[in-house]
Amino acid sequence: MITYSFLQHYWCFIVSLLGAILVFLLFVQGANSCIRSLGWTEEGQRLVLNSTGRKWEFTFTTLVTFGGAFFASFPLFYSTSFGGAYWLWMAILVTFVLQAVSYEFQHKSKAFRFFLVLNGLLGPFLLGAAVATFFEGSNFIIEKSNLIDPSALTPVISHWANASHGLDALLNPWVVIFGLAVMFLARTLGILYVINNVNDEDIRSRGSVRLIGAAVPFVLLFVAYLVHLLLKDGYAYTDDGVIYMEPYKYFYNLIEMWPLLILLIIGVVLVLFGIGIELLRGSKSFTLAGIWPAGIGTVLTVLALLLCSAWNHTAYYPSTADLQSSLTLANSCSSEFTLRTMFYVSFLVPFVLAYIVYCWRKIDAKKLDREELQNDHAY
Repeated sequence: MITYSFLQHYWCFIVSLLGAILVFLLFVQGANSCIRSLGWTEEGQRLVLNSTGRKWEFTFTTLVTFGGAFFASFPLFYSTSFGGAYWLWMAILVTFVLQAVSYEFQHKSKAFRFFLVLNGLLGPFLLGAAVATFFEGSNFIIEKSNLIDPSALTPVISHWANASHGLDALLNPWVVIFGLAVMFLARTLGILYVINNVNDEDIRSRGSVRLIGAAVPFVLLFVAYLVHLLLKDGYAYTDDGVIYMEPYKYFYNLIEMWPLLILLIIGVVLVLFGIGIELLRGSKSFTLAGIWPAGIGTVLTVLALLLCSAWNHTAYYPSTADLQSSLTLANSCSSEFTLRTMFYVSFLVPFVLAYIVYCWRKIDAKKLDREELQNDHAY
């Protein structure tokens, strides 16, 4: 029997999976942030841009789908975060819009190429910062009574507790650390993708060197944040919906939900394996491209972390202004009818993913080389 609780957890899984795929697809932004260092010459830079230019729509579409799925399944989160922390989300959206425009006009002005680099740095950093608030909390207040209070001037359920509207999250050093970890992860994945996708020895040799410069900071920042996460107090709630602070909450989540712990370990190992084999490919020890194990590992790792933030009676969007305003799967989801209807619609998702994989294989059937730059459709 499909229960309301099952539907809540199911849609949390779907949204988390979309978020994990989005983080992997940030390799587009990561590669763009390395345009100049990977492609030293004008031709080299155009090769990098045409490599990522074939995939940027996947990232943008996944970002929109991620937001849409959150809106449909957990509307109170959508209205609270997207409506309250709008300066943070607007900054993210502006960088992605600049990316879409800049691809078309980057050959006419260096300013547009700069915007691509800016998106490559700020996009992953700000998205990482937004995800970090699932663990670190945000400054908002929920007042559902406003909907039925005749004295309320406007029936607004949630509002931000200060005038920063989300930018205050960047004052938390752990939010910044996680944001930087995602940024360096995107750069690492971007370099791995370009090395595999572009048939140019100069770019590949540069990529091997740049890979170390991106992977080392990522590993250090991620390990630092993971240790902090496992040792920090977490936001738990009782069956009655009362929010309280529980020591080592996220550590216990991984222990009690041991499949997530296994998923996290496998994901981390695959990311490190992908980086390692790419560094060793120069010695002809491996022929497997590092982007694929690293990409799969990224999806598994992010999926495990996102589920750890919400499952097992955990408040996935904690409030630092009012503890009882924290959002959980139980108090922020859509109606059972809505979740049940979307449950059946979600059966179409595998077909959509299969189509994406098919298109991806067709696009990457031939590695990009300098001859492709003569194509009328090249960026």
